[in-house]
Amino acid sequence: MSDAIYRVSPTPASSNHAQVNSPARVLIASLVGTTIEFFDFYVYATAAVLVFPTLFFPNSDPTTALLASFATFSIAFFARPLGAVVFGHFGDRIGRKTTLVAALLTMGISTVVIGLLPSYESIGVIAPLLLALCRFGQGFGLGGEWGGAVLLATENAPEGKRSWYGMFPQLGAPVGLFLSSGIFWLLLQVMSQDALLSWGWRVPFISSILLIVIGLWVRLSITETPAFQKAIDKQERVAVPVAELFRKHKRSLFLGTFVALATFVLFYIGSAYLLSYNVKVLKIPFLDALEIQIVGSVAFGIFIPISGKLAERFGRREMLILTTLLIGIFSFFLPGLMTGGEGRIVVFAIVAMALMGMTYGLIGTALAAPFPTAVRYTGSSITFNLAGIFGASLAPYIATWLQANYGMQYVGYYLGLSAVITLICVLASGRDEV
Repeated sequence: MSDAIYRVSPTPASSNHAQVNSPARVLIASLVGTTIEFFDFYVYATAAVLVFPTLFFPNSDPTTALLASFATFSIAFFARPLGAVVFGHFGDRIGRKTTLVAALLTMGISTVVIGLLPSYESIGVIAPLLLALCRFGQGFGLGGEWGGAVLLATENAPEGKRSWYGMFPQLGAPVGLFLSSGIFWLLLQVMSQDALLSWGWRVPFISSILLIVIGLWVRLSITETPAFQKAIDKQERVAVPVAELFRKHKRSLFLGTFVALATFVLFYIGSAYLLSYNVKVLKIPFLDALEIQIVGSVAFGIFIPISGKLAERFGRREMLILTTLLIGIFSFFLPGLMTGGEGRIVVFAIVAMALMGMTYGLIGTALAAPFPTAVRYTGSSITFNLAGIFGASLAPYIATWLQANYGMQYVGYYLGLSAVITLICVLASGRDEV
């Protein structure tokens, strides 16, 4: 018997095949969970532009304060692979459902605590340190959430429908972005900017507790996925999934990381960086900048299901190739759109987020595809979150620095280079690897 196999006797639950998750329950559970997680994540991204530079880094000039705020923003992306390893281990050992509940609680508690933190004015340098710690907790939780939500959908999908089912948890990103931007927009409708900086910014973080309750109720109502149940019945679970992963699946990890590179760079240029550029550089009013982000999130959400349908018809790999080519072409238009006035900024937001929907809708299923059930939670989670480090963690920081020192043209080069790397890795992947 191989020591890599974790042998267990079938439990009563493993023999109970009568409890089958309905398609509606599966898709709602995967969508609601990722919506809550990404709402929490993007509320931080919005606050990192609008309020955190003033509240937590008040002794710096505006550009330095913004860069410091983006530095705390990036911490979550370095925490996500660690969360992927820890939650992935238990997701592949004890099941998707229990692990997803734990990930949701980790993310949610970290978010609520951010809303309770004192500012720099109250406790000095301890304030940004506590903010960084909570941001780490957000990343750790999201590192375990995403992979499990994708598997919840794809491992319950009927034959030939994996791209369509895998699209549903991805919808949580635009819905979360829409809600996080929308709640700040609503706050500014009923209070002054000074009131927002004083106490109003806390409302989105603390209100997350209501979303946590909803998410737990939905997640606890589902049963284990059929694919993982078969792994239990056949005694196929591995003792240390991450060790098995790095021993046998290094190629899939490497290619998957950079297959998702352009997805992350595009998104964080089109969301966190765009918001900061509009507010800090172009001096567009907060409300108008948030409205642009809301419009972008709608385009994002519309094109995710479109990508799922097109992938079912023409092939997931083919659609990834086409979309990556379009992102590369779009990078040449980025400087003109970003420096052409507010009207062109809106066009940029719509096109960027539409392309984001086309690639993001497919990336979840693509990253899970090459891994067997026994290491799929760990493999897809680590791949996704390594891509987050390379493509997302420093994207707002890098874009801000490039624009400030070399001009907007170099932000376009940055996006274009990421598209070239992604295209090479998609082409190097076999049909069953994406």
